[in-house]
Amino acid sequence: HYAPGKERKVTAIRQAPKARALALRVNDTSAIVLSIDILCFSREIAAELQKRVEQATGVPAAHVRACATHTHGMPSLLPLLQWGSVSDAFRDLVYARATEAAKAAMDDLSEADCYIGSQRVEGGNSNRTVKTWKTDADFTAQSTDDERWLDTLLQALYFQRADNKKPLLWYHFCAHPVCYQDTQAGPDWPGIVAEGIEPGPGFLQGHIGDVNPGDGKKWIGEPMQTAQAIAPALHHAMGHGDIVEVDDLKIVNATVDLPFDMDRFKADIEFHKTQPEKCKDGVWVDEGFAKAWSEIAAQWNMNTTSYTAPISAMRLGSVALLFHPAELYSFYGLQLRTAAPFSNVLTVGYCDDFVGYLTDPKAYTNNEYAAVVVPKILGLPPFTTGSARHLTAQCQSLLSKLA
Repeated sequence: HYAPGKERKVTAIRQAPKARALALRVNDTSAIVLSIDILCFSREIAAELQKRVEQATGVPAAHVRACATHTHGMPSLLPLLQWGSVSDAFRDLVYARATEAAKAAMDDLSEADCYIGSQRVEGGNSNRTVKTWKTDADFTAQSTDDERWLDTLLQALYFQRADNKKPLLWYHFCAHPVCYQDTQAGPDWPGIVAEGIEPGPGFLQGHIGDVNPGDGKKWIGEPMQTAQAIAPALHHAMGHGDIVEVDDLKIVNATVDLPFDMDRFKADIEFHKTQPEKCKDGVWVDEGFAKAWSEIAAQWNMNTTSYTAPISAMRLGSVALLFHPAELYSFYGLQLRTAAPFSNVLTVGYCDDFVGYLTDPKAYTNNEYAAVVVPKILGLPPFTTGSARHLTAQCQSLLSKLA
């Protein structure tokens, strides 16, 4: 976090950030999935983008998913404490480019065979919250969130198209794009992966609340090492996929009410009010942050005790894509995939809104950054300790409805 006057500013472009669009049509149903190299969206900006895409393409706004890759090398389209203001000019540029990508994708539709492939990645990601963890290879229906986990599975959708059109590749993996800490903007490690693979892949971010890139030896990850671990797995997944029998395209949308811990919120407000001199580090970040947060918190309507978040699911044959707006801890993403009535589930975060982290209960007990600091950055009360479990249950219900 950077105090006013010392904000992290873009001074150069390392690699051009992109807005990519995947257009799908089966029978009379169409959908568009956008993947945009930014940190995050607000609900309002995502809704406006969906409306513009509908106007440009005819695809219903309810069938348009706006996903952020969550690269930390790009601006945010949601106000965040100590992150500076949201740029209107940049917001309008994102609207324009994403809408152009959506229209270009719809104009380029052709018949295609769809394949789904997967491959585990060695050294491409690590759980940043603990020294040792378990992976998806050990995950079962009996696994619990008492332990910390890591999803190493890369999943790839490959579309072999007719009419001599270039094939399309989209992949899903779990790793925070945080390798670069300088003032050059770009997509971070996904950009390096995209440079080395034809066709240039679209990327959908996974459940990375407790996950960083790399093998964990360097906490923020080495960009080239990360890309060199991921790229071969993507090549393998692309070349060894199973055909997906697509008979329909089905989309279901819903909302989930995520409860706030209002007692903790009120206690934080009172603590800062009575003992501001103690609010200068740890969960308070620094004195300036704590003071700015207290001014925002004082304006909160105490009758607002939950956050209504959008969730969505899309069925493409045996493949389900689940979309939510959270930074979900790894356990819950693995639980969703393991329990789902589909042979393949891509659980995509940072979509259509941004609510911050949804962690396991232990993160609250330990006063971890994800559980107690990030809500302050977002100007929200902290969520209750069971909010991630609640979101997961609602998402499981949505997948069952989709099936």
